[in-house]
Amino acid sequence: MSNTVLVFNSGSSSVKFGLFEISAAEPTLLCKGLLDEHETKPRLVVKGPVGEDLFEKRREASDADSDHLFADVLGFIEDRFGDYRLRAVGHRVVHGGPDYSAPVELTDDVTAKLEALTPLAPLHQQRCLASVRTITAIRPDLTQIACFDTAFHHGIAPPASRFAIPRGYEERGVRRYGFHGLSFEYVAGRLARIAPQLVAKRTVIAHLGNGASLCGVRDGRSIDTTVGLTPLDGLVMGTRCGRIDPGVLLYLQQHEKMSVEDVQHLLYHESGLLGVSRIASDMRTLLASSEAAAREAVELFTFRAAQEVAAMATTLAGLDCLIFTGGIGEHAGEIRSAIGERLDWLGVRIDAAANEAARERINDGDSAVDVFVIPTNEELMIARHCAAVLRAVSS
Repeated sequence: MSNTVLVFNSGSSSVKFGLFEISAAEPTLLCKGLLDEHETKPRLVVKGPVGEDLFEKRREASDADSDHLFADVLGFIEDRFGDYRLRAVGHRVVHGGPDYSAPVELTDDVTAKLEALTPLAPLHQQRCLASVRTITAIRPDLTQIACFDTAFHHGIAPPASRFAIPRGYEERGVRRYGFHGLSFEYVAGRLARIAPQLVAKRTVIAHLGNGASLCGVRDGRSIDTTVGLTPLDGLVMGTRCGRIDPGVLLYLQQHEKMSVEDVQHLLYHESGLLGVSRIASDMRTLLASSEAAAREAVELFTFRAAQEVAAMATTLAGLDCLIFTGGIGEHAGEIRSAIGERLDWLGVRIDAAANEAARERINDGDSAVDVFVIPTNEELMIARHCAAVLRAVSS
């Protein structure tokens, strides 16, 4: 009987999942899907490996608690893939803190430690762990494994990891951690396959989506990243502010009389593209809009992205390769073009036709920098990690 792992990738309003066979060296996707809890009638959608429809189920809002929705996923898998043995469930967990630099089996003690990190990722950590608690309630016998977005960046060292605050806080874990690590890890591995000559080169990966960050990579390792202690730092995002003068936060509290909770809500939910445009957090909506505020939000997004690519080039002492990934990075040619134009002085030249077609390589012949569009696959990366953990346990 072949073994499988079920992977959950929890977002702010939905949960992506994938079922992978792990008997071979490389996990094989059997099905993938979306569990959307925030529609009027929450739904489960399951598709095959090439996108063919396999299953869809909707529930009434009154019958849409997490236990029911996750039970629907497990029920479908047991009915459709009953000839396979489900060995484990893998979860993307956003923050691993200072202690977790590799995937780990989830015990009560580990889960409690991860719960304690919630203040460092209030929008994400509880969402990730809710999936863990629900699966535990439904199937307490199943092994569950946490794979961390911070793990890929764990080796980032001072000065890149350090804040200029009293050192005692750093000793208590206040440092730059970085996020989107599973995405960066996958893309770095993909680059090694398609262009192995670039692995040792100075590479910046731009994960651009509703959440966004950059990672400076060399020899397959994270050297620097734009995101710090929490997922608020760095680039402009869908509803998050990115890098901001700390004095703005003091001003909001002292002079606008906002509470800590009000400021947190503003920074996580009302800022970024949504806050600047006052139209939408979705880049597709803004690119289609004729409103001046929409154009200004897009301009700020590309300005900050290019600015931070240049900062990454400083850390790397140059720039040889630039990779776009994530929902915006993979699909918005206009954004790639605008960022490339701002980086012309660094030798970035994007071929218009290749960019329009979203080819794998999009730089032109005169570019001093290799430029790629590489789709990310966090679910496959989690499946790989889970398979490795299970092999280690059984060996």
